Amino acid sequence: MKSLRCGPEVRDRLLLPWLLLPALWAAGRGQLRYAVPEEAQHGTFVGRLAQDLGLELAELVPRLFRVASKERGELLEVNVQNGILFVNARVDREELCGRSAECSLHLEVIVDRPLRVFHVEVEVEDINDNPPVFPVAVKTLRFYESKLLGSRFPLEGASDADIGVNALLSYKLSPSEFFFLEIQTNDELSQSLFLVLGKSLDREESAEISLTLVATDGGKPELTGTVQIIIEVLDVNDNEPTFAQSVYKVQLLENVANGTLVIKLNASDEDEGSNGEVVYSFSGDMSSSILTKFKIDPTSGEVRTKGKLDYEESKSYDIQVIASDRGAPSMSGHCKISVKLVDINDNTPEISITSLSLPIREDAPVGTVIALVSVSDRDAGANGQVSCSLPPHLPFKLASTFRNYYSLVLDSALDREATAGYQVVVTARDGGSPPRGATASVWVEVADVNDNAPVFAQAEYTVSVRENNAPGAHICTVSARDADAQENARVSYALVERRVGERALSSLVSVHAQSGRVHALQPLDHEELALLQFQVSARDAGAPARGSNASLQLFVLDENDNAPALLGPAGGGARSHALARSAGAGHVLTKVRALDADSGYNAWLAYELQPAAAGARSPFRVGLYTGEVSTTRALDEADAPRQRLVVLVRDHGEPALTATATLLVSLVDGAPSPKLSARASAGRVGAEASPLDVNASLMVAICAVSGLLVLTLLLWGALRCCGAARSEGACAPGKPVLVCSSAVGSWSSCRQRRPGLCSADGPPKADLMAFSPSLPQGPDSAEERQPPSDSEYIRKEIRGANKNVGRKEGQRTTYRFSHMMSLSATSSFYTKETPACLHRLFR
Repeated sequence: MKSLRCGPEVRDRLLLPWLLLPALWAAGRGQLRYAVPEEAQHGTFVGRLAQDLGLELAELVPRLFRVASKERGELLEVNVQNGILFVNARVDREELCGRSAECSLHLEVIVDRPLRVFHVEVEVEDINDNPPVFPVAVKTLRFYESKLLGSRFPLEGASDADIGVNALLSYKLSPSEFFFLEIQTNDELSQSLFLVLGKSLDREESAEISLTLVATDGGKPELTGTVQIIIEVLDVNDNEPTFAQSVYKVQLLENVANGTLVIKLNASDEDEGSNGEVVYSFSGDMSSSILTKFKIDPTSGEVRTKGKLDYEESKSYDIQVIASDRGAPSMSGHCKISVKLVDINDNTPEISITSLSLPIREDAPVGTVIALVSVSDRDAGANGQVSCSLPPHLPFKLASTFRNYYSLVLDSALDREATAGYQVVVTARDGGSPPRGATASVWVEVADVNDNAPVFAQAEYTVSVRENNAPGAHICTVSARDADAQENARVSYALVERRVGERALSSLVSVHAQSGRVHALQPLDHEELALLQFQVSARDAGAPARGSNASLQLFVLDENDNAPALLGPAGGGARSHALARSAGAGHVLTKVRALDADSGYNAWLAYELQPAAAGARSPFRVGLYTGEVSTTRALDEADAPRQRLVVLVRDHGEPALTATATLLVSLVDGAPSPKLSARASAGRVGAEASPLDVNASLMVAICAVSGLLVLTLLLWGALRCCGAARSEGACAPGKPVLVCSSAVGSWSSCRQRRPGLCSADGPPKADLMAFSPSLPQGPDSAEERQPPSDSEYIRKEIRGANKNVGRKEGQRTTYRFSHMMSLSATSSFYTKETPACLHRLFR
């Protein structure tokens, strides 16, 4: 193919109109259209692309302004500095589109931040740069001299690679007295040429005739092509084979099998013998593409397919057939077979997914463009019309942008914690019958954002640790989980700082930032701090960070780390007492008082009398739980005048701790002193008693009965309100007291205890130390051998309290109960509600 060579002035005149063409927008499609003539030189201006798209020149480079094309992308280029689209390489329309009526370059103009895609179509305009070309430069024809006037001989026309007017050919035959040219128009682009005999031939007069056929196209300027026709006049032949039609039209499906009959030709010859035997053949000027697709039987004239036909490769074929007889010389006739192929749906749609914006954040707004999808189908008509779809129940949709171009956009909100990614399968289906489809998939990963706060495994942790722990001892481990990923799920722990009395919380406990292990920084003391409540916070590493808190209740369990402490004179050394020899059995000499700073069983004291010297039977005993020292029998002269009693006070801890009290008893002759015999005579009113003593006894009895009635009503009311105590603390304001049994079976406040911290914000708690107010006076008593039950303690202490109320008129004694965790560890009598109920009762 030869390109048109023009001078500079002609070329400038041709290019100037195209350079002045304005940019056109396709109506209703949002598509930018330009036109450029073919053969334009490098650098030829096409259009102000950025300006026509409404983009600022300053934002072209930051927004990654670029042009992409699937079709010969090197032909056009854009200057990102000024946004001008120009020709980058020589554009040959015939090479690019062949003889197609439309020839366009489809460009995708892409900018980021945000992602936008524009479609630009650049039409390549045809110029008359290809002259008409004949199949051969010299064509030789043989005519018998006996040819009749008006005989027609078909000629192969010229072809022009251009289109439109530039490919509209006209023919002119050089002047001749024997022949003239006849042109028969079949359709707009197809012409049949015939060389018509206008004068009888005479080989003896002219054996050879030379003619020139000139083909001229319709371009400006015109281009021409020539073929030299040499006619050899033969001396033999008076009849030639003839066809019924000069042109045969046939339609074939493109998927016909190899060897399918196209047409059966039948040419007739009026001669006889060998001059009338016809042989069929293809014209020697046939292209190789036709010879590889069709074949003809020389004898029968059947034309059949050879090889596979493809509508997408070529839509039609023109086959020139020659019918020759076997005369000498041979005569021939000609016809043309016009084969039109019918398209079938034999091509699968093709899908291309480009410009992926992945991964996509889970907080991306609806409508965010994720990817660009383009589809194509080589078939024609409905067979090439493609539609795309997505599977249901996906948070995405396809939005059509231009013809076979789609955008994959977000259709609903994402949640990475529910679904971390989606396998998006795009299905393309054409309109054929049956339809053909194709799929393409893309993995859409959802990027995490910090939208979840850490969540503790428990909202509240309840743990215990024994007092006197080693510094740095592990208490427990808290754990929080964050549903986010990576940094957003990396959890760190910290204490929620507060004051605990005079100290900061961080001086008592600590939490490891990564593992959540809670440690005690120093030894804890149950007597000082029985319950510690605090909060641990968990925060992730996101931006902004999210966090949550968990409450932790730390119970400090009591250890038996305090020995009993003696009260009164016995606590400082030996204590002397005088006792009359006339004292009878059960006479109370004194009472040993002791206090243990621990709680529960560790503070439950028992009293023992150390055995006397070998062989001696002591006339004294001590109450196992009361500490009352009394006689076991009547004294006699055999008893030593000076008795040394050692009382051992033992708690119930593991191991038990003890203390001893030494009593020096002197036996004297005479009646017992009123003070020492008060216990023995208490409660007995003889005939010799004064009226004042009788009245006092009556008042005590009346007050005791009244107090018992009131106390019974209060207990009944307390049990009724125990249900409400579930949501209340077991602490009450005020100074706690230790309740001990007195020598006469009443409750009394022995000494004040240090306040214990029971909760983070509530009032302090106190200890309830319950002891039996009265026990049998024999060493073999079952109550002294076995510890009384907790329920027996409460009943006996209430009876003792009633007696004490009878003695102390108008005086109110306050009892407070605390350290229920220690008490409940040793007794099943208490419930969680009991401390709160009794606390409200006795306050």
